[in-house]
Amino acid sequence: MADARHRRITAVRERLVELHLDGLLVSSLPNVRYLTGFSGSNALLLVTSRDLLLLTDFRYESQVAAEVGDLARIRIELSSLWAGFWEALRGADGLNAVGFESAHLMHRDFQRLLEEGDRWAWRPTVDVIEGLRERKDAGEVAAIRRAATVAQVALESTLREVRVGLSERQVAGLLERNLREAGADDFPFPTIVAAGERSALPHARAGSRAIALGDLLLLDFGAICDGYCADITRTVVMGTASERQREVHQAVREANRTAREGVRAGLRGKDADAIARELLAARGFGEAFGHGLGHGLGLEVHEAPRLSRVSESVLPEGAVVTIEPGVYLPGWGGVRIEDDVHLGADGPEVLTDFPRELLELA
Repeated sequence: MADARHRRITAVRERLVELHLDGLLVSSLPNVRYLTGFSGSNALLLVTSRDLLLLTDFRYESQVAAEVGDLARIRIELSSLWAGFWEALRGADGLNAVGFESAHLMHRDFQRLLEEGDRWAWRPTVDVIEGLRERKDAGEVAAIRRAATVAQVALESTLREVRVGLSERQVAGLLERNLREAGADDFPFPTIVAAGERSALPHARAGSRAIALGDLLLLDFGAICDGYCADITRTVVMGTASERQREVHQAVREANRTAREGVRAGLRGKDADAIARELLAARGFGEAFGHGLGHGLGLEVHEAPRLSRVSESVLPEGAVVTIEPGVYLPGWGGVRIEDDVHLGADGPEVLTDFPRELLELA
């Protein structure tokens, strides 16, 4: 972990030279964690060519010492992180042009830069650290694999407990309990459980609808282990599946398989998306697949790279992405099958292996 952090910080410093910046203010908490290992909820990080300054508050005094160690100079602030930041900045030599993360800094904090930091030249930056995060190292892939294993163990336990008459919210509760028992540190997003016609809502909130015999039941959920996310979706049927349910599920399953096997580092996001989209269109479901094929996974459940019909970005070697084709038919229901895939040097490595066949639950 220490070696990985040093490599990441060195890469940021090299990027600052390319951007003609003397330093970078990091306010995105996932980016702070990526560079330093600190997982608290309040922090600012200043990266310069010679210094790494991490500011947090009293709540995290012990935690930051344990997680960061001597990697960075740590300041514990009893009032405002910004007050400590200005004090530290005034004492720093050779700082003129300083970058800030324009995608993450809130407007009120940008106003601070203009009003309280007017002695420095502030430059907006985009994806300085996110660009590094796209390529996962071996430790990161191992953490995502652990999270995927936890998620699949929890899903297997949950499906044994699902019964007709339970509400979507009750099933979500079962799944989240099983995730905790299997070893999840947290959940990357609110668990999606959608039954019957509500399964046509790609991001449905689990609600009070009771599960009925013959329903499609879509479960989209994840686990976080050591800060890294897994994301998985499976769609089952309560009782015996109808021919239409089998037809739709088979089309989505084929699209998932074709994309899992065909996605490669070096493809543009739009070309990866087309692998599944063209198959579904040939089955007559092109208009029913309204979202992109997938997204990157890491410290955040949705991060770069993107696999969508408009993404020109090239998928980098080392990325971990989701493959999640779906068909959504309003008033009838929907099917989505989602897996997590590592884009390795030798081709795609699937990190999720839970059965993709259409399961019929008694």
